[in-house]
Amino acid sequence: MESFLCLKVSFILLLLVHCVVVHVHGDGIDDLQPLSKIAIHRALFAFNVNASLKAEPVLLGTKGEDFQWITVELECPDPSEDDWVAVFSPAKFNSSTCPPVIFPGQEAPHLCTAPIKYKFANDSNAEYMKTGKASLKFRLINQRADFSIALFSGGLSHPKLLAVSNTVTFANPKAPVYPRLSQGKSWNEMAVTWTSGYNIIDAVTFVEWGFKGESQTQSPAGTLTFHREAMCGPPARTIGWRDPGYIHTSFLKDLWPNSLYTYKLGHRLFNGSYIWSKSYYFKSSPYPGQDSLQRVVIFGDMGKAERDGSNDSNEDKNYQPGSLNTTDQLIKDLDNIDILFHIGDITYANGYISQWDQFTSQVEPIASTIPYMIASGNHERDVPGTGSFFETNDSGGECGVLAETMFYVPAENRAKFWYSTDYGMFHFCIADSEHDWREGSEQYKFIEKCLASADRQKQPWLIFAAHRVLGYSSNYWKDGSYGESMGRESLQKLWQKYKVDIAFYGHVHNYERTCPIYQNRCVNTEKTHYSGTVNGTIHIVVGAGGYRLNSDPQLKTNWSIYTKVSGFGFGKLTALNHSSLLFEYKRSSDGEVYDSFTISRDYRDVLACVHDGCEPTTLAT
Repeated sequence: MESFLCLKVSFILLLLVHCVVVHVHGDGIDDLQPLSKIAIHRALFAFNVNASLKAEPVLLGTKGEDFQWITVELECPDPSEDDWVAVFSPAKFNSSTCPPVIFPGQEAPHLCTAPIKYKFANDSNAEYMKTGKASLKFRLINQRADFSIALFSGGLSHPKLLAVSNTVTFANPKAPVYPRLSQGKSWNEMAVTWTSGYNIIDAVTFVEWGFKGESQTQSPAGTLTFHREAMCGPPARTIGWRDPGYIHTSFLKDLWPNSLYTYKLGHRLFNGSYIWSKSYYFKSSPYPGQDSLQRVVIFGDMGKAERDGSNDSNEDKNYQPGSLNTTDQLIKDLDNIDILFHIGDITYANGYISQWDQFTSQVEPIASTIPYMIASGNHERDVPGTGSFFETNDSGGECGVLAETMFYVPAENRAKFWYSTDYGMFHFCIADSEHDWREGSEQYKFIEKCLASADRQKQPWLIFAAHRVLGYSSNYWKDGSYGESMGRESLQKLWQKYKVDIAFYGHVHNYERTCPIYQNRCVNTEKTHYSGTVNGTIHIVVGAGGYRLNSDPQLKTNWSIYTKVSGFGFGKLTALNHSSLLFEYKRSSDGEVYDSFTISRDYRDVLACVHDGCEPTTLAT
């Protein structure tokens, strides 16, 4: 313990305190990220020789597991209702890890890094106030470093460090973990991205893969990382910073369509030994235009949650209550899903870097098996003065770096998070609502090019998606319009011209479906089955992936067919063939269908002339 008291510390206290105050009170992010409740910069040392913590087991992952439960036994001679227990990683979390002071004589804080999770000492320990004893369970994942557990008094606002536990570590903290698949830049390419503790000076990184049951081949992987200086503001640059490790991506090319492949992640150390992950599998994409059953899941705003109940104080109850329900329902139904789109507000880490590891661990059973495609939301990108279209600090200083690095998308420039991708009979145009989409902008030109490039004879189902509501939602009133009025008038001309079937959005934490609409008017009176010409686009909000839900909209519109709060859930598209498409909104709690509709039509219906959607003709013969 003496090291905590004796280490000469250095840190820019004035900057850190200013950053924390701006973070907590300036943009409301404290309402979104439980770790931001902790005023770690105010922590004082108040070690009590009679207080103790013991964490067991001390060695985790001895059988190759990338997560394990530990039990923490604590004793405190003077228990209080606001005592809390935090997990820190790396285990050494004292001020020796702080950046240097640049102002002479400036006092530094005792601690300058947030924990990765916490619980109150009386959590599930009703007798704690009487006995001063408690037993807590935490679920730890492999995050490339060791762990220690700390006991604080004084609540989250005025923490006083009373005791620190023994160190806990994984057998191989550097092991390759949490693979996430993505469509490559061509239909027959799969990108595999994962995280490890091995840099290019430590190992040669690759994926070993091939047809299931046959000889395997190896494809090299590139390695990326980033440093504190890449963060654009607090808390990502200050108390939320944690080393992200190394992010590797390998491209598996020339895949045969509809084929089952197995793969595992490999690192060949320079001493000749190999480090392997466990084995995974995926099914390759169908050939573009292939007529077969194809199933797509799409949702936004899921975030992450802890299976051990941590980071869930009384103030933060129901922070992201549906996240695990959605994740578990998707895992349960994984054999009936081919590709997934998570359209923004991915983790709600909001500058607490450790939470990205927690998220990739949570979705690993899904993302390691089917392409997990993402879009950029305000909680990934927005920081004032950094080029984001909206001048808020909703990303907590991340400014897109985490999303762009942790996940691969087939964008020409991943800092500009718009891209197109094909899956069988579907053509997807994924926009980035956090960059300018207005007419004349670079992104607007991309959107038109993407929509125009769809071969509707082979890929009849044209889908647009973005995080913010760039189209219509009765629960998104902004600047006198239901949706982002600045760009919608321009974008809907493109949707109409190129006959977009459905536009999906997140951001609003609810589910809503409109009629086929153009220029604020329904162009079809049907509600559950649409057939014939494409004379308007259906707009669907699927932002109920896990974050606390919005209430029902107060104002009713004649174009909104379904607006009632229906619980957490996700959208599912099923292309039955070139002429029939089914959409379902499924509840995360039980997988039941809450709303649905079908579209039936032929190729000539797509070619048909509609208002503002006619090809030019000539009288010449």
